Amino acid sequence: MNLSTHGAEAAARASAEPWDSTGCEALIAELQVLRESMLEHEARLAPQLAGVDPAYRASAANLAHYLALRRYDLRRVQERLAGIGLSSLGRAETHVLANLDQVLGILHRIVGRDWASRRQEEPAGLGQGGRLLARHTEALLGAAPAERSARIMVTLPSEAAQDDTLVAALVAAGMDIARINCAHDDAAAWEAMARRVRHHARRCGRPVRVLMDLGGPKLRTGALRPGPAVAHLRPERDALGRCLQPARLGLRAMGDAGEVPGAALTLAVERNWLEALDAGDRVELVDTRGRRRRLRVAERRSAGVLLECRRSLWLGETTEVLRAGDTRGARLQALPREPGALLLHRGMRLTLQPEREAHPADPEAALPAIGCTLPQALAQVRKGDRVWFDDGHLGGVVRRSGTRKVEVEITHAREGGQKLGADKGINLPDTLLDLPALTALDLADLPAVAAHADLVGLSFTQCAADVQALRTALAALPGPSPALMLKVETRRGFEALPEILLAAMAGPAAGVMIARGDLAVECGFERLAEVQEEILWACEAAHLPVVWATQVLEGLAKTGQPSRAEITDAAMAGRAECVMLNKGPYVVEAIRTLDDILRRMQAHQEKKRPLLRALKAWA
Repeated sequence: MNLSTHGAEAAARASAEPWDSTGCEALIAELQVLRESMLEHEARLAPQLAGVDPAYRASAANLAHYLALRRYDLRRVQERLAGIGLSSLGRAETHVLANLDQVLGILHRIVGRDWASRRQEEPAGLGQGGRLLARHTEALLGAAPAERSARIMVTLPSEAAQDDTLVAALVAAGMDIARINCAHDDAAAWEAMARRVRHHARRCGRPVRVLMDLGGPKLRTGALRPGPAVAHLRPERDALGRCLQPARLGLRAMGDAGEVPGAALTLAVERNWLEALDAGDRVELVDTRGRRRRLRVAERRSAGVLLECRRSLWLGETTEVLRAGDTRGARLQALPREPGALLLHRGMRLTLQPEREAHPADPEAALPAIGCTLPQALAQVRKGDRVWFDDGHLGGVVRRSGTRKVEVEITHAREGGQKLGADKGINLPDTLLDLPALTALDLADLPAVAAHADLVGLSFTQCAADVQALRTALAALPGPSPALMLKVETRRGFEALPEILLAAMAGPAAGVMIARGDLAVECGFERLAEVQEEILWACEAAHLPVVWATQVLEGLAKTGQPSRAEITDAAMAGRAECVMLNKGPYVVEAIRTLDDILRRMQAHQEKKRPLLRALKAWA
C-alpha cells in the first residue's frame, strides 16, 4: 500500500534539494499519516492487546505499530530520509513509534517548527525495545554465554538416554538448550535424557535448558511391505579389476547374537552344520542369479566362521551353503530386508488412503498406493491441491478426491523415477487442514513433558487457538507450566503469525521456532529466504526470541565436512536469538564450529544492522 495521495502530491512538489523546507514539509505530512495509521491500528487491536500478559503490553503495542508500518511501501520515503541523513526507519522493529517520532522531531527542527515530546504515546523507547527483547530471551532461553548472545540448541539422539559420554561432550562443547523430539522414543527415555543433561550442566557449572517437542499432527506415509531379504557382497578391486580384498561373509549359529569380526555381513546357519567347518574348508553355494560360487573358510572364531570369496555374490532366503563334497547343506538365515518403497515416475498416479497396519500397501501392486497416518486429512483435500512428499523431493497434484482416499498425479520426480518409502512427510500447502494442534498422543505425553521440560514445543502451530489449547492443557496439570516454543512450519501458520504472536504474549514466556524444513515445502523453496526474514522482523517487533532451525551445518554434523553455503547460512543465523543443530555423528564438532562462527559474527552484525567494527585485515 502506498501513502496517501496528498503525500504523493506533496512529494512531487518537493525541491530536488533534500534540505529544502518544501521537501521536509512533504516528508512531515507523509510520516504524520503513517503515525496516525499506527495509532489507529493499535486501537483496532485493543481487544487482543488487552489479553496479553502485563509483561508484554508494551511489546504487543509495538507489534501493532510495526504491522501498520509494513502495510505501506516506504521505499521512496526511505530514500528521501537517507538523503537528508536521517534514520530511514529500516531498523525500527523494536521501537517503531519512537523511531518515527525521532525522525519527525528532527524534521520539525529543520523547518523551524516546534516539536513536543510524545513519549507518553510510545510503548517502547529508543533503547527500551532492545532491553525488552533481551529480557524476554533470557527468561525463555536462559542467560547467554560470554561473547555470544545467540544460544545453541541441539537435538539429542536416542543414545543420549544412556550415553553419559555423549551428553557430557555436547554440554562441554557449548550446547545451551537440549531439544528432545517426542515424536521418537518414550517418556522413560525423555526423562533419562533430561536427567543426564542437567547432571552434566551442573558439573560444567553452566545452565542448559531442556526443550521437549510434541509430535503434533504430522502427516506421514504409512507402512509398506518390506522388500525381499537379499544381500549383495563383492570384493574390493583396483582400477584394473584385480582383487585387492575378497568379499567376506560371517556365519554364526542360529540363536546366537553378535557379528563375526572382519565380516561385511554376518548371517545365521544351523549350529551342527557350522560346528563341522574348519579353517581352510571349501564351501559352495548357488546365488540368487543362479551363479555357482566357491568360498574358503578363512578363520574360525568364537563368534563363528569367516568366509572369503573372490567374486561377487547375491544371497537370498533360498540360498543354501554346502561344504565341498557334502550332500547336506544349511539354509542361510537372518538376511536383512530392504525397506519397502514405491518407485514413482512423472505422470504416474498414486493413491493416498488411510493407513492399514495389518495390510500395508504393496509396492508390487499395479496401482501404487500408500497409507496416510492422519486419514482425517484426506477428506479435506480437494482436486487441484498440491501434495509434497519427503521434504519436497517428490510432488504431485490431486486429480481425484474423496472422503476416504485421493488420487495424486506425480508431477515432480527425478528422471528415471524416484522412490517413496514409509514414514516420509506429507505436505498439503493448498489444503486448509482442520486438525487439532494437540493429538491424542500429545495429550497423553504432556504430563511427562511438563514434569521434565523447561520448554514445550508446539509443532505445526496454525493459529491463536492452537496456542490457547496448549496453555489450557498445561494449566490443568500439577506444578508450574513450562514455557512455550511455537513452531511455525506451515503456510497457514506463517500467514497467521501476528495473531499467534499475540496469543503467545498472553502467557509469561514464549518464543518462535522457524522450522525451515516444512516451511520451505509449504511456502516454496524460492520464498523461504523472504519468509524467514519476515518472521524474524515480526518477532523482533514483538520482542519475542526466535530459533533458527533445520539443516544448520547439516553436512558437518552428518559427514564431518561442511559445505561453503552452510557456513554462510550459520553466520546469518546469528541474527536469531538461538540456532538449532540437528543430530549427527559429528554434532560435537558442529557445536564447536557454530560457537566459533557466532562469536566472530557478533562483532559484525546485530539482527539486520551491520556493526562498523574496525577492520584489522586492511589496517
